[in-house]
Amino acid sequence: MPSRTDYQSGIVALAFEGGSADAFARAVAAEAARGDAGFAFLFHSLSAFETRALAEALARHAPHLQHAGCTTAGELLPSGISDGAALAILLPRARFSIVSAMIHNIRSTSMDDIAATVEGLKRELAEQTAGQPGLGRFALCLIDGMSFAEEAATAAFHWALDDIPLIGGSAGDDLRFETTTLVSNGRVASDCAIILLVATDLPFQVFKTENFEPTGEKLVVTASDPDRRIVHEFNAGKAADEFASAVGILPDQLTPLSLASHPVVVRVGGEYYCRSIQKVNADGSLSFFCAIDDGIVLSIAQPKGMVESTCSALKEMNDRLGGIDMVLAFDCVLRRLDARNRQLFRDMSELYRANKVIGFGTYGEQYRSMHLNQTLTGIAFGMK
Repeated sequence: MPSRTDYQSGIVALAFEGGSADAFARAVAAEAARGDAGFAFLFHSLSAFETRALAEALARHAPHLQHAGCTTAGELLPSGISDGAALAILLPRARFSIVSAMIHNIRSTSMDDIAATVEGLKRELAEQTAGQPGLGRFALCLIDGMSFAEEAATAAFHWALDDIPLIGGSAGDDLRFETTTLVSNGRVASDCAIILLVATDLPFQVFKTENFEPTGEKLVVTASDPDRRIVHEFNAGKAADEFASAVGILPDQLTPLSLASHPVVVRVGGEYYCRSIQKVNADGSLSFFCAIDDGIVLSIAQPKGMVESTCSALKEMNDRLGGIDMVLAFDCVLRRLDARNRQLFRDMSELYRANKVIGFGTYGEQYRSMHLNQTLTGIAFGMK
């Protein structure tokens, strides 16, 4: 049976750490009926069940419940950080109005087509909320984390949204790096994105936080495959060798844990953004989680206190809101790996539990116009 957590706002979280997609869907349906939920976010590990099995089960047990979700690279449950689980977040109809669309073939969809979809959703939400002044609005996106399309899609969403803030996360597949799947109102797909527009009477704050700072050590991309986000050479040398030398380790020590602990950053508009490495390839090239191209100058980053920086960001949200009711969060899987490597995993899990942070582990995060890595993005809801 799933464990239920009730929040003051009427939001309910169901954490499911064992059982079938059918049992999960039955629990979601029962809770939606009990709390008059109008929408559910559904995040699940592929080791728990398949997305299509979940969609079929929801069609049987909750055919009228609007929903969106994706596969994960770990979950943030009310009890803390987890793996192999499923999480449902049910939003009460009385507090939230939500419209959504799934955009297929996200790799080839034009910015104009994405913008047209967003414009249609804006009109639909305006019609739904006519006569309800004072509602706040935000946008949320879920994107296939293996699509290589997050930068373009995020920029298109942000452009069409005008002043509506955007946050989101890229779907994962438990670090298999094969296929991620998304679900939206019964439709299951890959190479897609889901964009949602939300209106609510609850106070909220959109935020991001990261824990790195640039050093003076530079790497220039001198040979790459931008379409596949692969760097073959840094500084005219083999990418893995040059990176290992820059961070002071041997090339054969470039494991997922060490990569997570040594991010690189790029400067854009006076700010630094992480460009994290996904894996080392057999030919000594490096696959990245973010867009990469020849001529880009990357700086080796020095991680700083993850617990302290995250705690500071959550405290700021708590102060702004006069108390946090719940935080819907998108947490880079590399932060989780880095926390394990630095023996901070339990501390981070407890920090999330204490601050009511729930959501999932991502292959990338979206914040306003940017696709990011090694970052926690989220939306904190107040207690009004």
